[in-house]
Amino acid sequence: MAEIGIKDGGLLDQALRKLAERVSKPAVLRAGFLATAKYPDGTSVAEVAAIQNFGAPAAGIPARPFFTEAVKRGSGEWAGKLAKLLVMTDYDAERALQMMGPVLAFDIQKSITETNAPPLSEITLQLRKMRQENPDLVVTGATVGEAAQRVKDGVSTAGVSTKVLVDSGTMFRYVSFEVTPTGGE
Repeated sequence: MAEIGIKDGGLLDQALRKLAERVSKPAVLRAGFLATAKYPDGTSVAEVAAIQNFGAPAAGIPARPFFTEAVKRGSGEWAGKLAKLLVMTDYDAERALQMMGPVLAFDIQKSITETNAPPLSEITLQLRKMRQENPDLVVTGATVGEAAQRVKDGVSTAGVSTKVLVDSGTMFRYVSFEVTPTGGE
């Protein structure tokens, strides 16, 4: 989760601290994958996103740091945008963060679409091909073994998307945000 908090200045840089003192309705913005987001089989979207972002070497999944990159790229601009929103909302932090949430969500989605490396493995491409042929396919260890055999046998994966992070589109669709009042704590 990317998080922006406003509490006595929060993450605003020193030049904006005087503005932050005027903030009413302290709140926290969380952007990313909410706990309620699930794939149809019940798998947590946040868990899958974390695995994709950081990788899972033991499972042969390389890191594709889309979330880390979104935060790295956006964090330099978010404080300035938030400062402008605070002025627009007469320093109502909750309203400003509600307006800021879509900015963070868009930045994360943009990073998902821009991430293209490392490329998918031949087995993953073969699994996509198998799912094209059978949309009800459930991927199990045996299915992965079958895909590996197809790769070994030279079965073509022509026509299958090679784009990383967007196989079903679920992760992209579930990028969201929430604003929680902090009660002035």
